[in-house]
Amino acid sequence: MAGDTREHPVLESFALQGHTLSNRLAVAPMTRVSAAPDGTPTEQMAEYYAEFARGGFGLIITEGTYTDDVYSQGYFNQPGIVSHDHVQAWKKITTAVHAAGSRIILQLMHAGAISQGNRYTTSTAGPSAVKPRGEMMVDYGGSGPWPVPKEMTLDDIDKVVTGFTSAAVNARLAGFDGIEIHAANGYLLDQFLTDYTNERTDEYGGTVLRRTRLVTDVVKRTTEAVADDNFAVGVRISQTKVNDFEHRWANGAEDARTIFTAVGEAGATYLHVASEGRDWIETARFEDGDTITQIARKVSGLPVIANGGMHSTDQAADLLNGGHADILSLGRGALANPDLPRKLANNQPFEEFDYKMLHPMATLDSAHAWRHNKG
Repeated sequence: MAGDTREHPVLESFALQGHTLSNRLAVAPMTRVSAAPDGTPTEQMAEYYAEFARGGFGLIITEGTYTDDVYSQGYFNQPGIVSHDHVQAWKKITTAVHAAGSRIILQLMHAGAISQGNRYTTSTAGPSAVKPRGEMMVDYGGSGPWPVPKEMTLDDIDKVVTGFTSAAVNARLAGFDGIEIHAANGYLLDQFLTDYTNERTDEYGGTVLRRTRLVTDVVKRTTEAVADDNFAVGVRISQTKVNDFEHRWANGAEDARTIFTAVGEAGATYLHVASEGRDWIETARFEDGDTITQIARKVSGLPVIANGGMHSTDQAADLLNGGHADILSLGRGALANPDLPRKLANNQPFEEFDYKMLHPMATLDSAHAWRHNKG
């Protein structure tokens, strides 16, 4: 850890949708495939999230949680927010996190064409019948090529929006401080945003603005359902995908302005821009000189969370001091250091992330075993 961090800007408090966060450090959403087979969160998951809260993170964003009992589930043992049992189990988690002084947001996710484990159906669905690039992720229980998805009908699309809306209502019942709509990383909403996976010729395909429509429909309907000055409705967006690390928007900054403006006007209360790489300020910069999050902040006027290599204290300071973001989310750095904010405040070294934490699968058991063997 480089430099004197006692006055590090990431340790400053921040106001987000009626809540004062103790600092600007958030736990990024990370798939852990550790729920019960029916999607019910477990006691082990409650301890997992509470550990980050006790470690000092001001905000915790959960793993992607499926929103309906049709096509949305992406992995076996992924948590859901569909049933009464799901809600009651999540309520134990939000209570534990709040008791430790942190805020927690539920990420809502529809896997679409890159579902590799769904207890409700063996088929997949997406914007178009286009086979996803790459292969399924072994760390999350998959193997082999993706199947060609069914092209969604307008009725299918309406069910997607209804699923997100119902899930948002359930999230509020479970005690969450907000939701994050997952429109990133190659999952369904991002499949609609992406030119090569969306070949539709109706109102959900074609121009960038029309490909953004499903995201804005979801934002509008969920904000109407859970409108509250103390309940956040965030949107996570990325250029890269879990099955395509190289993808970038065809028109760069112009596309960014179109997408972020539309999402902001739809009623989102924050934006979470993900996966721009470890050398963040350079890899997230467009040809016009602005970074992707600077554009998000300018055109939307919303708080922006940046993600990618934020365990680097020098980079974290540069992002906040340079006006690139308001909050920083950490994935691997948080997995290796659940108490990272406390370490940072006390100028203590961070534990390096080790890929063994994700093997043989990216479950909570893997991370626990890794820490035990280290200790």
